[in-house]
Amino acid sequence: MSRPVEFIICILLGIIALPFFLIGCIIIYATLGRPLFFSQTRAGKGGVPFRLFKLRSMSDARDHTGALLPDEARQTWASAIIRRLRIDEIPQLLLILQGKMALVGPRPLLPETVASFGEAGRRRGLVRPGLTGWAQVSGNTNLDNHEKMQLDLWYVAHRSAALDFRILAETGGTALAGEKRRADRLEEAARWMTEDPARPFVDIPA
Repeated sequence: MSRPVEFIICILLGIIALPFFLIGCIIIYATLGRPLFFSQTRAGKGGVPFRLFKLRSMSDARDHTGALLPDEARQTWASAIIRRLRIDEIPQLLLILQGKMALVGPRPLLPETVASFGEAGRRRGLVRPGLTGWAQVSGNTNLDNHEKMQLDLWYVAHRSAALDFRILAETGGTALAGEKRRADRLEEAARWMTEDPARPFVDIPA
């Protein structure tokens, strides 16, 4: 997708999403309190770090050893809905306008996580990280890291405006209907990886 088209879509999405974002802020303040936002350094295109912002949807509750509790135990029913509808991701529209993220692409990961992937991480980072992506509409939390990486690499190699619009359309459906594991897409990505001439140089962590 061209940058001008992405910019226009981002502005329109921001206008549409603003009321939902404000409602989300009120809900988070009432159920989790301050701070309203979560921020963390992530790896951008080419591994260049940037600061990611999102609406906070989990508490900092810890067990007796000081370790954070599982995600499910740190959410409220309201914040879980906000995560499912991806209202917490709305602040990232500003990062897209700044050119640090894209509407569609592999989700931004921690720099050390990307570095640990080696060549696979480098190839994954050839494009800007996205607000949504191929892995997010193909199973997301129902996938393991290996499967997500295969889908991300497949997307980088096959990206197009048509595919981006398809992913954007499916993102809305996924938010409403829930995440479903797409075995057909996993099989296609795995088959492509075995046929890719560069595959011997890519070590995808399990």
